Formats: sequence, structure tokens, C-alpha cells
Amino acid sequence: MSVQALRSSSFFTGSRLAPSQRRQQVAAPCRAMPVQAAVIGPGKKWEHTETNQNGKPVRVSMHVRKGDTVKVIAGGDKGKVGTVLDVITKRGEVVVEGVNIKTKHVKPSAQGEEGQILKKEFPVHHSNVAVYSTAQQTHSRVGFKVVDGKKVRYLKKTGEVLPERLPEKKAE
Repeated sequence: MSVQALRSSSFFTGSRLAPSQRRQQVAAPCRAMPVQAAVIGPGKKWEHTETNQNGKPVRVSMHVRKGDTVKVIAGGDKGKVGTVLDVITKRGEVVVEGVNIKTKHVKPSAQGEEGQILKKEFPVHHSNVAVYSTAQQTHSRVGFKVVDGKKVRYLKKTGEVLPERLPEKKAE
């Protein structure tokens, strides 16, 4: 067998297809329709938010709500108790009063204005907080039960029924 025949054989090229068939095989994926990735937010491809079929972010169901008193059970602020100020369902995070405080440097927005250094609460993941009972001084998981024909949330450890979400006050 000649050297030319050996080089073109499947042993050296790693393929059992003829050269013309290999060209077709390589060109085939180029003719396929481009795949659209569901991309929301900056960062790497694997850091993007998952989307539903409408292209909207998939909401994370959480055990805490705005206004709940929670205790941080993991992280640098472990043991702190605060009120939930905001719930971010797109990322599954909550902003808790007095927890995860960071310094934010703000540039001046208008000419003649000075910049600021603000101390601000930043979000923590909802799995790092547990609902806290101020009466029993303990944290617990949340369960659901029906009381007087209404579905209510309660603390599993103490049996304490959590208050419903208060209606937000309208600005007059």
C-alpha cells in the first residue's frame, strides 16, 4: 500500500467516509436553522435567566413574602432578624432590612452635583432565610392549612398562623 493511500485511509483520518462524503457531513449543520437561545440578562450563556415559552423569565415560587419577619440561617449575616422589604421572583432573592449591607458609590447625575457613598441592603437568596416567630423567638418552615374556609400560611414548628399580606397604602 502506498503512503498516499495510507494517509487517505480511515485509520489516519479517523473517519470511514470518503472525502466527498466528509465535505457534505461538515457542511450539513451550516444549512440547519439557527437555534435561538433564551437569553435574558448580562453574563455568560449559562448564567442567563430561564425563560418560559412566551420569552418571559420563569418565576421562582418562594416561602417568604414581602412584610414577613425572617431570620438569616446561612451566610455572612447568619443569625440576623429583619423584615422582608422586597421580593425578586425572577432570581429567587429577597431584600431583608439590615442584612447584606454593602457600600455603593454613586456618580453625580447632574453638573455641579456631588457623588455619594450609600450603604444599601442587597438581595440574598430566599433559601438562606427562614420565617421567624417573634412571639416564640424561633424560626420555622412554612406550611399551608385551611382555617374557616380560607387557606392560610402557618409556622410548622409553633403552629402560629402568619398574617395575610397587608394591602399597600395608596399615596394621596
